Amino acid sequence: MALKAALMVVVLGVALADTSDPYSVQPVHSSVYKQPGMPHNFAYNVRDDYSRTNFGHSENSDGNTVRGSYNVDLPDGRKQTVNYEADHNKGFTADVQYSGEAHHPRNYKPPVTYNSQPSYQHTPSHTTPYYPK
Repeated sequence: MALKAALMVVVLGVALADTSDPYSVQPVHSSVYKQPGMPHNFAYNVRDDYSRTNFGHSENSDGNTVRGSYNVDLPDGRKQTVNYEADHNKGFTADVQYSGEAHHPRNYKPPVTYNSQPSYQHTPSHTTPYYPK
């Protein structure tokens, strides 16, 4: 019995001594390895007249500052263009511009609705069997 009590005291002592939470968020220090910026440059455009899709994106970086622009044709007829710049000092800044004028369809039609139909009820036309002669 004394052995069980001593073992419980040891287990309890170990549990109370370890107060660190393995799932807690660790503070970020400046000593953390930081990978240097990587210069890059890319661009793409997508245009599909059948689906009326038109958008594009271009971006370049010198390793410290990222500059780019993307655009998309909106369903209302306007074009949205976003020019942005991002770095570790100023963060992300964007300039959003719209060109063109929004327009909507002028021929508004009422929504298509369907009236419910009663379920089919078979009513025989003859009460007695009919046998052609």
